[in-house]
Amino acid sequence: MKTGTTRLALLVAALVLAGCTTQRLGQKAPVVDRSTTRAPAAADSGPTGSAGVAPALPGAENAGKPGYFTVRPGDTLIRIGLETGQNWRDIQAWNQLTNPNLIEVGQVLRVAPPGVDSSQPAAAPVSSGTVAARPLPAPGTSAPPATSPVAPATAPAAAASADAVAFVWPVAGSVIETFDEAKNKGVDIAGKLGEPVLAAADGRVVYAGAGLRGYGNLIILKHNNTYLTAYAHNQSLLVREDQAVKQGQKIAEMGSSDADRVKLHFEVRRQGKPVDPLKYLPGR
Repeated sequence: MKTGTTRLALLVAALVLAGCTTQRLGQKAPVVDRSTTRAPAAADSGPTGSAGVAPALPGAENAGKPGYFTVRPGDTLIRIGLETGQNWRDIQAWNQLTNPNLIEVGQVLRVAPPGVDSSQPAAAPVSSGTVAARPLPAPGTSAPPATSPVAPATAPAAAASADAVAFVWPVAGSVIETFDEAKNKGVDIAGKLGEPVLAAADGRVVYAGAGLRGYGNLIILKHNNTYLTAYAHNQSLLVREDQAVKQGQKIAEMGSSDADRVKLHFEVRRQGKPVDPLKYLPGR
């Protein structure tokens, strides 16, 4: 009996041991989700900053100050130069822009030379009717010599101002659309295809190209620190950027680029602000 009991005990022990061994061999290792045990990362700084706030754009501290311009949707350096009375290349240099095409809405750009007090008032506007208009050539003929300046009929009342300019008509045609600051920032003058377009005053070419939407082939002349003139919709441009021109010099030929008909769109800008050209041109 003792032997049978012993054998039974050994058999039970063997079965228990076998069961334990089978359980260990068939059991899978536990899965550890390491994503739940990873140490928390620092706040994501991302493109909007560590606290989800957009980083300040270049020059933001100068917003609203004289001599600075905040970029708006659709702005380019050419348009900003036209609206501030500056050469777009100067604006690029003053702001150390490697690529002039990469500007951001909200970015604040310097639009006055460093060291210049832009809060000081500019010269008084030129009185109209103080200059004898240069006789214009008939279409197809050569323009007057660039070295023949137009002498004022009388001494301009604003001659005491260093920035006073005596303009002449850039073309001989009739005005077909007058100035309206909201709708038309200059005057539109009728003419014939290829008719000479003349510089309204001595100046320097600060832009010559077709990069400003709505203007077609465009020339912008800077006459001094106060006045710019713009000549738009030309068929061809006969001057290049940074070229000095004389009053009455042929700078372009009339056309219809980016326009519904042949015409010259002519603007006068005083400190970048469009003004009525008819108040600055001699009477007819």
